Amino acid sequence: MVDLKSERCQFRLPKKNRLCANAPLPNSSFCGNHTQRSNHQWIQCPLDPSHSVLQHNLENHLTRCPSLKQAQSLSLQPYYQKGINAGGGIDEDHTATASHMKRRAVYNKTVPEFCDLIRKIKSIHASLSDNTRIQDSFKIPQACAVWSTRRQIDRKLPFQEKHVLQQASILGNLEEFGLLRKSGVEDAVIDATTLDRSDVDVPAVVEFGAGRGYLTQLLADCYGIKKVLLVERKSYKLKADRSLRQIENLMLERLRIDIEDLNLNAVESLQGVPYLAIGKHLCGPATDMTLKCCILEQSAQNHADQLKASCFLRGLAIATCCHHLCQWKHYINKNYILNLGLTKEDFHAMTWLTSWAVDADHGSDIFVVDSSPNLCLNEKEEIGAELSQSGVGDVVRNMSAVERAVVGFMCKDIIDAGRLMWLKERGLHSQVVKYVPPGISPENHLLIARQSNGLYDDSVAVK
Repeated sequence: MVDLKSERCQFRLPKKNRLCANAPLPNSSFCGNHTQRSNHQWIQCPLDPSHSVLQHNLENHLTRCPSLKQAQSLSLQPYYQKGINAGGGIDEDHTATASHMKRRAVYNKTVPEFCDLIRKIKSIHASLSDNTRIQDSFKIPQACAVWSTRRQIDRKLPFQEKHVLQQASILGNLEEFGLLRKSGVEDAVIDATTLDRSDVDVPAVVEFGAGRGYLTQLLADCYGIKKVLLVERKSYKLKADRSLRQIENLMLERLRIDIEDLNLNAVESLQGVPYLAIGKHLCGPATDMTLKCCILEQSAQNHADQLKASCFLRGLAIATCCHHLCQWKHYINKNYILNLGLTKEDFHAMTWLTSWAVDADHGSDIFVVDSSPNLCLNEKEEIGAELSQSGVGDVVRNMSAVERAVVGFMCKDIIDAGRLMWLKERGLHSQVVKYVPPGISPENHLLIARQSNGLYDDSVAVK
């Protein structure tokens, strides 16, 4: 009788309480997934760092890696341009600074250097003008009410209520800013025979970092968007695409590409089309790359010609997040940081300090103080000989959770203020708002902007 167990990998799966069903490797009791790995034998796949491969199998693996076909197909697309939105400019640096390197740089400072940085952050934050001050703007539009009801009825929707609130508030702020037609008005449906086509065209929507695409689904369901482009570098299951394709007359296109490499002007389906750019939680440098993707530097001489041949931005709403992942090489407004008297090293230190904003208990009184511009840390003692003798780690441990969180929020505000100023310098009406209460999400900054002529309401007051 054949012993079936001997023909199986001998690794026991703890959750299933049985042996792995895969066949073992030759001269081994385990399959390739469960063979004990030696660090010197395994290396990251150069095509896709998300998985690793045995070093001696690398050459063979590269000919059949699942990512190979995707990479080859992408390289042939006209909209693929390697590194077009990567940044550059001042202090060209093409290397990324990992989080552990940022942390080490902070803790390697002397105590006077660290406290001087904290004081500088507080001073800069207090000096932010009214144009860059962040206001609360939690807006749930009437058009999205059906989704709140649907959520109560259908508990099988693949996301939590807090995500619906975030998505609805993003759309509510788009309404408030004049980028979406407000619901409940008599002229919600325009007679196309009485207006020029340019007045009735609903712009396309490009969702960056789309993930499963549920922000776009909410937008399409509630506002009648007819052209959608989803940009996402990963492959997802349980996408909203199937539901979106059932909407009558909706044109849907999904591009699997890194925002860093996307030339939006070369996307055929967007030629000559106005569009709104949206994104919910574009982590770290993805926000900067999206801004650069949407607002390419153009000379005044060829600006009009390019608008005729390519897509053009009507407005954008980007929920920023994960500021601790921001990189100097990608940051959109290096001049702003340098003009504040900060260095590249200070910037990376600030990005690491932003993690303090989300480390604490979100239900505590931290959000009462939040990142108020007039708030100063309760410095338990002045910089003196006794403080100078202790390390930065001791100083941090002596700070309360609220004190650390306030510094983190200040750093987030300063980073987003630089993005806001970059948009204003390019002639866009722009602001940063807190689009949901911090109890729903501490990552609650929404960067919103529009061209000087509003999409539906030119009289919209821009704060």
